[in-house]
Amino acid sequence: MICDMCNHEVDNEEITKYYGKNLCEDCYIAELHRPKACDPAAVSSAKKSRVRMGQVGDAGLTDLQKKIYNYVKDNEKVEKSLLPEILNIPPSELETQFAVLRHCELLKGQKIDNRIYITTF
Repeated sequence: MICDMCNHEVDNEEITKYYGKNLCEDCYIAELHRPKACDPAAVSSAKKSRVRMGQVGDAGLTDLQKKIYNYVKDNEKVEKSLLPEILNIPPSELETQFAVLRHCELLKGQKIDNRIYITTF
């Protein structure tokens, strides 16, 4: 059977159904533990940690998070659906990294003319 997320072939007994999708174990775990952008407790924790460590801007971010943050900052706003292709990353990875950047209140989503853009705070 083929995993609906990663498209790898997996034995039938290793597939888990999750919201109608057939997922391998790795993708299933990734779906269960994906950070959510709108999480007030995570925002509070991330902000306090960054203040305590004296981090501002892209300080303390991973290389990928810096790449996303600086691209959006340099372009003021970027249509969310275009970012994975622009940055050559999977959409699911963008979602994960965007959630972290949202928790740090560095980036946010904004709907303009029925399109979702990522902008800086």
